[in-house]
Amino acid sequence: MSTDNVKRVVDFSLYLVTGRNLLPHGKSYLTCIEEALRGGVTVVQVREKEVETAEFLEIANDTIALCSRYNVPVIINDRIDVALASGAAGVHLGQSDMPLAIVRKLLPPSAIIGVSCTTREHALKAVEEGADYVGLGAIYATRTKDVSAPGSVCGIAGARAMLGALEGTGVKAVAIGGVNSKNVLRTLHGCVSSTGHALDGVAVVSDIMASPEPYATASCLAQTFCAWSAAVSRGPAAFLVKAQYTREGIAAAAATLVDTVRRVRPLVHQITNNVVKTQSANVTLALGGSPIMAEAEAEQADLARVPGGLLINYGTVDAIDGMLAAGIHANQNRKPVVFDPVGVGATSFRRATAAKLLDAWQPTVIKGNAAEIGALADSEEVKAQGVDSLGGFKDASAVVRSLARTHRCIVLLSGPTDYLSDGSTVIRLSNGHAILGQITGAGCVLGTAIATYCGAASIAASEPCEGSLVNGDMLLAVAAGTLALTIAAQRAAGRKEVRGPGTFLPALIDELAMLSPGAVLGTATIDVETE
Repeated sequence: MSTDNVKRVVDFSLYLVTGRNLLPHGKSYLTCIEEALRGGVTVVQVREKEVETAEFLEIANDTIALCSRYNVPVIINDRIDVALASGAAGVHLGQSDMPLAIVRKLLPPSAIIGVSCTTREHALKAVEEGADYVGLGAIYATRTKDVSAPGSVCGIAGARAMLGALEGTGVKAVAIGGVNSKNVLRTLHGCVSSTGHALDGVAVVSDIMASPEPYATASCLAQTFCAWSAAVSRGPAAFLVKAQYTREGIAAAAATLVDTVRRVRPLVHQITNNVVKTQSANVTLALGGSPIMAEAEAEQADLARVPGGLLINYGTVDAIDGMLAAGIHANQNRKPVVFDPVGVGATSFRRATAAKLLDAWQPTVIKGNAAEIGALADSEEVKAQGVDSLGGFKDASAVVRSLARTHRCIVLLSGPTDYLSDGSTVIRLSNGHAILGQITGAGCVLGTAIATYCGAASIAASEPCEGSLVNGDMLLAVAAGTLALTIAAQRAAGRKEVRGPGTFLPALIDELAMLSPGAVLGTATIDVETE
C-alpha cells in the first residue's frame, strides 16, 4: 500500500468481488481473474472468509501482482492486516467490522476505504466518517452472502434512497448483491435518485467467477455500463435522439409513425390479462402490427430477439415467471418494454408483484390510470376501486414527471386528458371519447397501441431516414400510440351505426385500420410543457 498522501483515482464501473468457491471445474483462480481483467474489470476486491491469514496474504499478493499489470487496484475485504501487509490499494468494510474512523487512522492517507450499506442511515454515516465509496445492497437475493435477515435486501428503491444521501458528497457508489448480466441494465437505470444521482459502478461476484467464459461475461457487463453511461445525459428512454418537442413536431411524428407501423409491421409480444387477449390482438392487427400472446418462460429468449415491442399487462396477475423472463430478455435485446400494472393499488399481492417485476427489468414505458400511477408514486391523492380510479390529481404533470424520473422511463397517465413525461417534458393529449371508457379493457388496448408504436419506432431506429423525427424516440412513440387510439375512438363514436359500447368496439377496430396520417395531423389536440 502506498504510503504517500496522493489518493488514487479509481474507475469503479465494473467491480469484481472474488469467490474462489464459485470457480467452474477446470478454471483456475488467476486465469479467471486475468480473463475478467481483459474483459473490462476495473477494480478487484479479494474476499476470503474461510482461509487462514497466511493463505489470504498469499492470494492477495498473487492478485495484486496480476492486477498491477492491468493498472487495476485491489481492495481487501475486511482484513486491514492483509491490506497493509500486501500493499493493496485499500479495504472494504462491513457494518460489523472495525469502525471506519479507526481504520482510517491505521491506514496511510492514500488508502481507499469502502463500506457496505443497506440503509440511508448507513450511507449518511459512511459519508460522515470519510468513506471513499459505498457498496449499496444487497440489490437482489444472492447465493454468495446470507441475506435472509429482514432488511438485508434493499432492492432498487433502497438503493435510490441511499444515492440521495450521497448527493454532493463526492462519495462513489456501486450496487452489489445479485447483480448480473441479465439485470444490470435495470440496476443501472433503476438505481438513480430523484434528482438524477446515479451509480458509479456495479459489483459482480458469481456472474463472472462462476462463468466458464469470464472474459465474455465481463465484456458484456463493461459494454452495458459504458453504453448506459454514455446515454445518461440523453435520458434513459430515448434509443437514439430526442426531438424538439412542439405541438407541430409531435403531431408530425405521430402522423409519420402511422405509416411506419404498417411498413415495418412490428411483432408485438403481449403477456396480457385473459379478459382482453382477443381484442388486443385485433387492435394490433388493425394498427398494422403482428400480435403474439406468449406467456411460457421458455419462449421468452427467442421472442425477445425479434424486433418489435413487448407489453406486460398483469391484469389477471398470472404467468409471473414469463413476465420476469420476458422483461429481462427484452432489456438484453434493447427491445422497448411497456408495463401496465393493472389495479396495482387494489391488493398487496399486486403491489408486491409490481415491485418484483420492476426490480428485475427496466421498463421503457409505465402506463396506468390515476389510481395505478398514484399507487406506484406512493400517493394517497387518488383512491382505487378495483382496477378503476376514484378522482384525479391536482397536479398531474408533476406526478408523471416525478415518477418518470424515479423509474427512468416514460410515464403515461391515462384519463380524459392523457399526460405523458420523460421526466422533463410533459405532453398533454386531449383526444378521445367518453364511450371508450365503457368497453372492457380500454386501458389495456391503449397499452397495446403504445407497444405497437414503440416497437415500430425502435425498428425505425435501426434504419434511420434522413430528417426523421421518430428514429427511436420513445416519448414520441408513446404520444403517437395514444393519439392513434384516441383519435380512432373519436371517429368511431361519430359513426351513425354506433349506438353504444356494443356497436362501438367493432367501429373502433375499423377506424384504427383506416387511420391515416392526415387524420392525425388534422385532429390531434396537443399541449407541451417543458422545464
